[in-house]
Amino acid sequence: MLEFLVGSGLAAAAGLNAWMPLFALGLLDRFVPVIDLPASWSWLSSDVALWITGVLLVVEIVADKIPAVDSVNDVLQTVVRPASGGIAFGAGASAQTVRVDDPSLFAGAAWVPIVVGVVIALALHALKASVRPLANVATAGVAAPVLSAAEDVSAGALIVAAIFAPVLAGALVVALIVSAVLLLRRRRRHRSGTSVASVPRP
Repeated sequence: MLEFLVGSGLAAAAGLNAWMPLFALGLLDRFVPVIDLPASWSWLSSDVALWITGVLLVVEIVADKIPAVDSVNDVLQTVVRPASGGIAFGAGASAQTVRVDDPSLFAGAAWVPIVVGVVIALALHALKASVRPLANVATAGVAAPVLSAAEDVSAGALIVAAIFAPVLAGALVVALIVSAVLLLRRRRRHRSGTSVASVPRP
């Protein structure tokens, strides 16, 4: 069960920022003895992978804070973030971490964690991509850097929690989804009320 929570936290982080969990997994496997990726995922800690994910992480962090560009970035990331979530879940759930010494939940079905990770990351990405345009319109773009910074912090917190406190990571994933859904409902209710109020009475 713990390996599922580890993978879920990493996949959810990928739904907010595609490259952060991959870069973090690679760095931790390479330099810090808190995670040991299995051979099938060890390429994440190679020089090439670290350089590529590191550069793409910086690009996404910057692009996501620019109004209008952030929405274009979300469209481009519709495929990338779920794919990253699948990789992050697969690597994290099968790794030996400080909290998961003998992962066995997905033994014999290597494709299952990848699919689960894709679904989790896609769900978070869809919520993020839905909330951002509404916030940009409501605040004339002022909210973009603030929301983006909050998402970066959330992604980082999910990664740390997934590795060191998987149960907390699971709770954070649920809290993120609930918060995003409530925000969307509130915005839609507000827009509906505004539309009704603007209809001229006979």
